[in-house]
Amino acid sequence: MAIINTPLAAGKITFKNRLIYPPITIAKASADGEVTDDSLAYYEEKMHGGSFSLAIVEHCYVTQEGKASNGQVSIADDAKIQGLAKLARVIKGAGTKAVVQINHAGSCTTAEVTGMTLKGASPVQNPRQGGVPEEMTKTEIRGVVEAFRAAAERGKKAGFDGVEIHSAHSYLLNQFYSPLTNLRNDEYGGKQENRLKIHLEVIEAVRKAVGKDYPIFLRLGACDHMPGGNTIEDAVKAAKILEDAGIDILDISGGMCGYVNPESSDPGYFGEESKAVKAAVNIPVITTGGVKAPEDVEALLQAGAGDLVGVGRTVMQDSAWAGRTIGFYRD
Repeated sequence: MAIINTPLAAGKITFKNRLIYPPITIAKASADGEVTDDSLAYYEEKMHGGSFSLAIVEHCYVTQEGKASNGQVSIADDAKIQGLAKLARVIKGAGTKAVVQINHAGSCTTAEVTGMTLKGASPVQNPRQGGVPEEMTKTEIRGVVEAFRAAAERGKKAGFDGVEIHSAHSYLLNQFYSPLTNLRNDEYGGKQENRLKIHLEVIEAVRKAVGKDYPIFLRLGACDHMPGGNTIEDAVKAAKILEDAGIDILDISGGMCGYVNPESSDPGYFGEESKAVKAAVNIPVITTGGVKAPEDVEALLQAGAGDLVGVGRTVMQDSAWAGRTIGFYRD
């Protein structure tokens, strides 16, 4: 049997196959971040047939200050739990496990979107988008940690099977992790261990909120693919620290370069990073990036680029792709 159709037991969560739907922004929420009927219909269409073992719902903002874009889903207050619960039921009703991704945009947004002053790790321009933020104070950092904790608790109450902390694509936690955007001189800046301090605080707070048996994923912007930014070697070191902190599954993507790799457009274009991370940790690793053909998934699994493969943009264009892929290897 091909690897794609083999189950994977990952301690707190079991995958029926190795194909997942990664977090892809669809911008169908209401102006105040409520899940809409359009949102539900989109996920119902993509999950039809239950071919994905897991779907990770697009990043949801944990505070108004951390809203990345219009149409983004909110997980910033208890009033949003009901709508999120509907979304979890749609995904799980198809026989697919559901995880919700939680995020703070930091400087990767605009004041027009948030209605608030931009905040970030340091007052330097975000390499992807956004202006120059004000440097977060330690009090504000504590507020962010609390916002992630509360958001994770809401995700669990809404019925999701796990939560994913977003530290990729130049958003706030990634801004602390990257030396390009973290120029702080306090305990949150400087060496890598310090730049990951806010991550460890978020993980600890989330774990206390959801309990020891609830899966916590983390999407890591492994490399920046920019001079002076994080490298594969940095990603391996960070992955070990995050595993020791209690992360159950690492989801590897891009850092300050966003969700594209400027150095490669090959299927699984973050595969080099994810393969290095997978070799260094004992927890499952998700790899993603530009997968278009069924053969791409199996090739990445055979090459050891990851334990699970995320396919999003191809499925956005072709809702039947996942079913055909699973069937291709089953037949």
